[in-house]
Amino acid sequence: MSRSAAPRRVLALWCPDWPAMAAAVDAQLSPRDPVAVLAANRVVACSASARALGVRRGMRKRQAQAACPEMTVISADENRDGRLFEPVVSAVAHVVPTLEVLRPGLLVVPGDRAVRYFGTEERMAEEVIDAVSACGVESQAGVADELFTAVLAARGGTHVGSGGDREFLAGRPVADLAIEPSLGDPSRTELVGLLRRLGISTIGAFAALSAADVATRFPADAVVAHRLANAQPGRVPSGRRDPVEVAVEQACEPPIDRVDAAAFLGRQLADTLHRGLVAAGVACTRLTIEARTERGQRHSRTWCCAQPLTPESTADRIRWQLEGWLTEGRRRGSGRVPEDRPDSPIAFLRLEPVELVEAGALQYELTGSGGVADVEADARARRSLVRIQGLLGGDSVQVPVLSGGRGPGEQVTLVALGDEQVPAADPDAPWPGRLPQPAPAVLTDAEVAVLDGLGRPVSVTGRGAFTAEPVTLTQAGGRRGWGLNWWAGPWPTGTDAAGITARAQVLLDDARALLLCYRAGGWIVEGVYE
Repeated sequence: MSRSAAPRRVLALWCPDWPAMAAAVDAQLSPRDPVAVLAANRVVACSASARALGVRRGMRKRQAQAACPEMTVISADENRDGRLFEPVVSAVAHVVPTLEVLRPGLLVVPGDRAVRYFGTEERMAEEVIDAVSACGVESQAGVADELFTAVLAARGGTHVGSGGDREFLAGRPVADLAIEPSLGDPSRTELVGLLRRLGISTIGAFAALSAADVATRFPADAVVAHRLANAQPGRVPSGRRDPVEVAVEQACEPPIDRVDAAAFLGRQLADTLHRGLVAAGVACTRLTIEARTERGQRHSRTWCCAQPLTPESTADRIRWQLEGWLTEGRRRGSGRVPEDRPDSPIAFLRLEPVELVEAGALQYELTGSGGVADVEADARARRSLVRIQGLLGGDSVQVPVLSGGRGPGEQVTLVALGDEQVPAADPDAPWPGRLPQPAPAVLTDAEVAVLDGLGRPVSVTGRGAFTAEPVTLTQAGGRRGWGLNWWAGPWPTGTDAAGITARAQVLLDDARALLLCYRAGGWIVEGVYE
């Protein structure tokens, strides 16, 4: 009789409030000090002490400070979160070598393999938590059959028995399907809202729906969520790296021992990798980053993402991993032994995609629904723009930056995405003659002619007045004209070798309001009001 296969198990390790914990460590604050991490003027994470005083995720900054005036407010920083999580990952890797980082603050381990060494799952979880505690970090572990269930179990420090995933999930609120962004589509929060409006309040109630009804009546991600709700088998954490042809590697000449040099090379490797991915028509959702020193010491991590990695996010993970390794043990209270640091400069880097998907397989909406969702929507929009920039070149995607100037066009400086957002002129400097609010909604530079009642061109005198009362506005060449129902101005803004510059506002007989600019002896439509 053949021997039955051992049940697969997953251990998840969760560091509560990791962004707030990392921010407190970086600012050298006490663990008891209330801390809130903000993005887009909203709380995205807070410490337990701040939460005890009434601070919650999603609060506006002013509301959170009113609830806890003594709280320290720190801006969100993914680089800080990833860099400070690397010593924790190293500590766990000394206990269980095979692991995956889902995001800074959360990692998973294939428990069915590790338990063979530790004897029991409880003993394995204790060893992992003790290793993290030696780094001065609080953590909770959860064990279950499936990765998603294990992550939820870790939030309560729960051990789910073999075969008990579905029962464990059944009574949990349906909002838990979207509680961990690294394991789902960003639009899952909208699915949760829809399910609530339909009266489905628990994961068990959602699991009871037929798969056919879910597939035909809900968005595509609902099918994935329905499989999670039913605890159907999915992938498990794995240290295996299937050979792929898009892996890239680089010998470091000269060898690297500084974080800035490692980050620079990491950016180059990330760009090379993603050019290969684009050429192959695929995207990477799991990536192994490996570094080797001159003496042969190896340092490897596997990063997992719910969404395809971009060149920017890949470079971030390279920097987090290498910065954490190069600086490991230097921070007070890191709990690491000197042998865990590189024994010599880094001489070799390798990026190897572990999991690939079709380039068009993961598509998300760019708009959020307000609050914290808007922050996620901004991140999705930026990733899309970075992808376009990678395909078309650095200057193909530009973002507006508030600048100084008198006219609306002068008050916007276009900067390539990713470059330092420096305006062409100081927006806070005094600008006599600046156009008052409201500003036009649409900017343009169409040439037009302004005519008086006899059809003669109207210009602006050196004293800043119309040469005649404006009556009609026509396109360049006189192809089409509109009557003027109202006008204001002109307002002179300066004089140069080409003559006086002035602006005027007009209301056409078709109800459109325009901003006109007189420059170098001619008129243009500088803006359209809406």
